Parts: sequence; structure tokens; C-alpha cells
Amino acid sequence: MPRRTRHHALFDKLRTPRKLPGFLKAASVCVLIAGLLSPLVQATPAAAAASNDYCGGQCSDILPPGENGNATLAQILLNQIFGTEPDHAEDQLGTYNSLATGYSTLTDAKINTFFNDSSFGVASDQVASTENPAGRSDVTIVRDKKTGVPHITGTTRYGTEFGAGYAAAEDRLWLMDVFRHVGRGQLTTFAGGAASNQGLEQEFYRNAPYSEADLQAQIDNAVANNGARGQQALDDANAYLAGINSYIDASDSGRYFPGEYVLTGHKDSITNAGTIDHFKITDLVALASVIGALFGSGGGGEVNNAISLLAAQEKYGVTEGTKVWESFRERNDPEAVLTVHNGESYPYGTKPDNPQGEALPDAGTVTTEPLVYNATGTGADQSATAAAETATKTALSSARRGMSNALVVSGKNTASGHPIAVFGPQTGYFAPQLLMLQEIQGPGISARGASFAGLSMYVELGRGQDYAWSATTSGQDIIDSYAVELCQDDYHYLFHGTCTAMDEVEQTNSWKPTTADGTAAGSYTMKVWKTKYGPVEYRATVGGKKVAYTTLRSSYMHEADSIIGFQMLNDPDYVKSPQTFQSAVQHINYTFNWFYADSTHTAYYNSGNNPVRAGGVDSEFPVWGQAAYEWQNWNPTTNTADYTPAAQHPQSIDQDYYISWNNKQALNYTTASWGDGSVHRGNLLNDRVKKLVAAGGVTRSALVKAMADASLTDLRAEDVLPNLLKVINSSTVTDSTAAAAVTKLQTWLTAGGKRTETSAGSKTYANSDAVRILDAWWPLLVKAEFQPGLGDDLYTAFTNNLYIDETPSAAHGPTGAHAGSSFQYGWWSYVDKDIRSVLGQTVSGPLAEQYCGSGSLSACRDILISTLKTAAGTSASTVYPGDSLCSAGDQWCADSIVQRTLGGIKHYNISWQNRPTFQQVVEFTSHR
Repeated sequence: MPRRTRHHALFDKLRTPRKLPGFLKAASVCVLIAGLLSPLVQATPAAAAASNDYCGGQCSDILPPGENGNATLAQILLNQIFGTEPDHAEDQLGTYNSLATGYSTLTDAKINTFFNDSSFGVASDQVASTENPAGRSDVTIVRDKKTGVPHITGTTRYGTEFGAGYAAAEDRLWLMDVFRHVGRGQLTTFAGGAASNQGLEQEFYRNAPYSEADLQAQIDNAVANNGARGQQALDDANAYLAGINSYIDASDSGRYFPGEYVLTGHKDSITNAGTIDHFKITDLVALASVIGALFGSGGGGEVNNAISLLAAQEKYGVTEGTKVWESFRERNDPEAVLTVHNGESYPYGTKPDNPQGEALPDAGTVTTEPLVYNATGTGADQSATAAAETATKTALSSARRGMSNALVVSGKNTASGHPIAVFGPQTGYFAPQLLMLQEIQGPGISARGASFAGLSMYVELGRGQDYAWSATTSGQDIIDSYAVELCQDDYHYLFHGTCTAMDEVEQTNSWKPTTADGTAAGSYTMKVWKTKYGPVEYRATVGGKKVAYTTLRSSYMHEADSIIGFQMLNDPDYVKSPQTFQSAVQHINYTFNWFYADSTHTAYYNSGNNPVRAGGVDSEFPVWGQAAYEWQNWNPTTNTADYTPAAQHPQSIDQDYYISWNNKQALNYTTASWGDGSVHRGNLLNDRVKKLVAAGGVTRSALVKAMADASLTDLRAEDVLPNLLKVINSSTVTDSTAAAAVTKLQTWLTAGGKRTETSAGSKTYANSDAVRILDAWWPLLVKAEFQPGLGDDLYTAFTNNLYIDETPSAAHGPTGAHAGSSFQYGWWSYVDKDIRSVLGQTVSGPLAEQYCGSGSLSACRDILISTLKTAAGTSASTVYPGDSLCSAGDQWCADSIVQRTLGGIKHYNISWQNRPTFQQVVEFTSHR
């Protein structure tokens, strides 16, 4: 079997269960499996009416690796030993993978060769099974033969939601259990002490150290503040939980529960001793806090911003240093690709004319607040330390997991006259997948699509009867950093003039080896000090005064609030138009870009509780924790404040087209992460869709082809390499090594600059040597171009603000290796602007200085040729050093996508594509 990358992996070292000696012998395995096979639901013919479906067979979706994310112990053993897969665990992976080599000949008629038909209902001859969970007569779950997706139909609201919970547990029970423990900071105790598990729980606990009372308070507030819809959401959640718990009881007594419970020591495979804890309503908030932090919490990084600003001012002086810093920050770069491109301006996070309340640290005094205390055993070893450092950096960075993309074209530019959308969330690749597919039909609910496991009482991204919607991470700043002056000792601070004690919150975890995770015993305590302004993240001095830097986000203590928006999106009586769609997503407090398409209209809206800051406060930097600099009308008890009104959020209806790949939303709308400049991966979509729209007559297949083409393209090759070669070729290249490298790069560029196989399944890139050269060259050229001018300190500070590169094989950054999502964070815009400046081209929003060769074309050329020669001589084994999945030098494998194991079932790795994990292709033909 192929090896797998360890990344939050609970089962990469499956060993012989101690109570089952000799199980690796085939005969013993067969006996064991025969005794463990779970009862299967019998298929019965049924027909599902779809009179409420207005898509006319033109809605499709895909979600690898497969719908079935549960496996019994017998199925896990079969997978680990023989590589066999449970039904519907992997049947969408090959379909998804094949688009990379099959898209060039795509037609509308072939779309469902690469996607699934997402029409409502199941044809009678395609029914695989029908069940009435817990014997209820008010809900039926039908599963289709092709993908095993649950189609839930209820005659009562309670029954519908009960069925949704039951189906969720059937498909994702183990994963749901994992993530409720992640959300509570208890993963290692539950699933084992692997360093990756330690890092995962630490990453989330640092920013959301909720107590049980905190979780319950969020539910109470969401219900109390939302009237009838709030009460309905509570009722839905309770019915959903009842369905989950009913399945737990049934699978426990029937002994067909997920086998991971045995392998982690929670259940005994012989006696069935042990328990699977029932889910409770606070678990849903814990789950929501994880998903919100992963994908919907833009902001942070203010202390790192301050450090790089101070370094710039030290290098250049205050005035010029500030100018240099602002040019690299690119808050509102005039060359940035925009989602709302009609010229409308939505000022947010802009630089104030006269900043007030800034609390910049004294140089060299910043230290990160420790999270882990009293570590023992494997909680204190080298791997644990490295995991903790990575978790801390990820938690405190503004470079969030900015994923997902969207391409939406207005009907006036399509062949049919109906809008077309190709969109979806880029949530990474896991086994089982974080998302699950479902269709829900019941009173007040009518939708099909994807939902995060354990939060699937509503479809979160998908389609309704005559409309579809999706989202991308937006990343505008809803997190601020406050400097609180310390008093008395390091754990008291001044709040509105009173010396106030910090609240100490801690979680102690311990673990021991299990069959699933052989990590030796260990333990530690995670401790967070909380203030009214949020958790303490750093300590420093400001003007000689000791301070603690805290982070406060507007969604903190409000993880449950967004449930109302999702409830509305599923309600066919609420969403009937682009305007009602925009109204629905205004109730979602996470930072997302939302897209909509029906048979006539398209729409866009940027959601999130954007706090109204005090006059003069610059959200880029820490400010003093004083009343004058707090959010307007901020209530520290409830963490509520004034938020910018809906009209001030970027939005649009029926623009000619929309694209989003986590790029800048609109003019003057600043996102928290760095890198919204002249070159962004959003350009890959914008250039292609703009060309399609100019030609007119856009079809579903044409839009899918545009997405797929962009998903295989190296951003640096398409948008930066041409000008690099112009500099090099400004004189004849006489060095044979450099000349050969230039020829290879130019050949690759002429072929499209793609990272794609020579043929399906070859596992070898076309123009592989050119790909290797650029991968080796980029970090060398960036350092040689910028470090001499910036100096070591400022260069290092800027690389802490923005990674130099994010190739598919890069293990750094918020996404990591083998994760698909690539080319979001990097210095491509800086290189582009600087090289164009050296070439004498017009640059809007240039860098404050010229860096390559100090602006000399010949000196810049020398730098590029020198680094190119070094890159050309760098071996593939050095560029792609190998890991637990790939051997050194295996370029295709280094880029490849792996479904990272969060359970006992493993899957094969697939060729790199930079595209959404769950993806829809929709073109509605009519409307209610």
C-alpha cells in the first residue's frame, strides 16, 4: 500500500490489537471479519418526486473521496491489510481526479462524467436503500446507488431534523467526535498524543478557550436574540442531536459503530464494553468554533505588523520606513484583482490620516505567551515542541486558510440566457472528508449540498429549489489586538482605570499508547489568561511599561449566531430572489464572500460582523486597551458592539461576472492578510472568465474548463516569469547553463505554464525540468532581489508577514503540503512590481524603492542569471526532499493531494489540482 503523510493522522501506524494475537494471518483475519460484519440496511424500491426542482438536470456537484466516512473495525482491517474500501468511501475520488487530464475536451453533455447529478430526489431504479430511522414514520432516508448520498424527507420538522442527525452519524460519527474534542481542547485525551494531535488542539484552544458555561451561553444568546427563528434553530438542533444519539445507541447495541472506537481504546471488540458518549448541544458550538476559526475569522497579525514596521523605520527612518512598509502591505493596491469590479468603493480598514492610540512594542521586547505547561513524556519531546511552535504561528498569523473559489457569469453573457456558476469551498482533503453531502426535504427546508460533519442540520453550501449558493473565505479584519497595561503583577491589568485580575482558564490532557496511536504516554496543561479584551497572546513593553497583548474578535463568544443565516438559506419561503439571499447571509457573522445564482439573477455579498472602530484607530496595529480606543458601543460582558451596516459591505447584483479566489473584494476594502497586489491567484480566474464573457455565449462546460485550466496553472509562470525572462533576455545569454534553463522555461511558458501530467496516470509532469527549475529558483531570486536592499532584519520581518512562496509541495503556511490549495500567499506581487519597474514599465502602486540590482537593469540581470544557474544545478531530490508519502526527487508525488487520515480508512493520492474540495456546477432553467 502507498505510504501516507502524517498530518493530524490518527491511524497511520495501525498495529496488531493486543487482544487479537496473530490477526495478520489471512485465515484469522477472515474469521475476525466474518464475526464483525455489521448488519446492512436492505434496499427497497422507492421513487422520489422532484416537482420542486427547477434546475432541469443542469445542477451537478462532487465531494471526494466519498460520502461514506464511517467504517466498522472489520472494514478498517480490510482496508489496512488488503486496501479494500467500504462502499461509497472512495467512489468520488477518481471522478474528481480525472478532470485534471480530461477537461480539455469537456462538453456540457460530459459534465457528469466528472461530477454527480445533484437533482433533487432519487429515481426509483437508482435507490440503494430506504430506512425509517428509529422506526419513525415521519422521516425517510433514501440512499442512491451511485454515491450513497442520503436524501432525507420528513413530514414533520422534528422528524426531518432527526433524520439529518441520524444520517450524519451514519456517515461521519467518528469525525464528529474527533472535532467536538478538538473544539474543547481535548483531542489528545480522546484520540492519542501524536504530535499532530497536540498541535491541532493547541491551535484552536489558544483562540477559543471556552468553558462549558461559555458554550451554553452562546446558545442561550443566539436563541434569545433571534425570536421565532432562534427558537426554531434550538428545536432543530435538539431534534438533530436526538437523531445522532439514536444512531449511537443503535450502532452500539448492533455492534456496527465506527471501528476507530475500538482502536483508540474506547470500546472492546470482544465484550463490547465501553461507551460512545452521547452528543449534547454544547458540542455543536464546539464544532462550530473549529470551523469558524479555520475558514471564517479574518484578522490578527497586528503585533507582527508592528514588528516589521519598527524594522522598516529603523532601516529607513520613520517617514521613509513607513512609506516602505505601506508599499509592501498593499492595503489598497490599485492593481489588485477585485470581485466587485464595477468601480464601487467600500472603505474598510483603510489607513487613518492621524492614527490614534497605537501601542507599538519597544524593539526586541515581544515574547509569545506560553500555552503549554507541566509537560511530561511525549508532551515535552522534540516533536511536541515543534508541533506547538507551528500551532502558535498558525493561530497568531493573519495568513488564514484562505480557500475556495467561485466563477459566476450573468445570463446576459451565456448561451442559454441563464446564469451559470462553478463554485465551492476549498476545505482541504481528509479521510473522512470534513464536509458531507445530503439532501433535506421537509417543512420549511428544501436543499441539497454540503455541510460540515456534526453541523448538518442545514445544508451550508449547495442548492435550493431554484437557486444555488456558495462561499469563499474573505478575510477582512474582525480581530484587533489591545495592549493592556499590567499592574500589581503579570496577571493583573488596568481595565477602565481599575487593576483587574486576568481569568485563568486551563485544560489538562494526558494520553497513553493505543492501537491507533502508539505515541508513548505523556501529558500537559494548556493555560490561557483571559482579559476583557480577549486572550493574552504576547507580552512586551511599550515605552518601558509592561503590557500584555490580547486579541479580540467580533465572533468570539458568538460561534452559534450564524445558524440563523444558514436556516434562512435552506428555507424556500425565505430565499426567493438575490435580495432575500443577501438578507439571509447578512445573518452570518463569519468572514465569507457569498455567491448566488438562479435562472435569471446572480448576486454577491460579503458577510461578517465588522466592528466599528474608534476614530483614528488603525486596525493594522495594536492599540491601547483603553475606553477611547475600543469598538464603538462595545459591551465586554457580551462581546457585542456596533458593526458596519449591511450597505457598507461589498455587494452586487447582476454584475457581468464574479470571480473570487480569496482576493480583494472591492475598492478600498482591506483584508487582514498580506498579498493583495498586482499578482494574485484570483488573476488566474479573472483573466479566463473575462475573456469568456467578452466572447459571449458562455456554457457550463466552458466555465468548468476555465476553472480547471486555472487549477493546473503555476501562478508564477503565467504572471511573473515573462518579465523575468525579459530582463534576462535584455542581452544575449552567453552562459550555457543559464541559456539552457531559459530555453526550458520559455518552452514551458509557451505550453501554458501548467503543472500537469504527460498523460492520465503517468505521474510525470510535462516540462518537468522547467517546473523543477522555477521551484528551485523562486526562493533564491526573491532573497537575492530583496535582502540586500531591505537588510537582514527587515527582510526577515517581512517574510514573517508574508511567506515567499506557496507551491503545491510547500509544507509551510496555513495549508501545508499535499493539500491542493496553492499560490495564495507569496511574494509574486513584489517581484512583479519591482521587475516591471526595472524594465521601465508603468507600475500603479509601486514599491517605495527599487530592489533588483538597485534599479539597474544590468545589475538585476546579473542577479537573475546567477540565481537561475544555481537553481538549474539543484537536484530534484533537493527541491523535493521527500516525506512519509513520497521518495526524494519525486516531483509529481511532492505536489500530489492526499486525503489526510482522520480515521481508519486510507485512500490513494491524486494529481495536484488547485480547486474546491466540494464543487457545484449549476444553471437553473426556470424559477418559481
